Amino acid sequence: MVLVFKTNVNSSSKVKRIAPKLNTLFPNSKWNFDLEDCDRILRFESENDIMKEIIFLMKILGFECEAL
Repeated sequence: MVLVFKTNVNSSSKVKRIAPKLNTLFPNSKWNFDLEDCDRILRFESENDIMKEIIFLMKILGFECEAL
């Protein structure tokens, strides 16, 4: 399952701050940010529907995150 989110993450330093949390909470998922895209896309590949958990985590970390 591929999940796609619009975020306000706009720098690699912010991605580095987020990465440990994503890797710890979702160890069996693959993810990446497209900071060049106008929507600052976060893509997740996961076997489970973890959409709500990702949005919740991103908001706790202080970022906007909206499913597309």
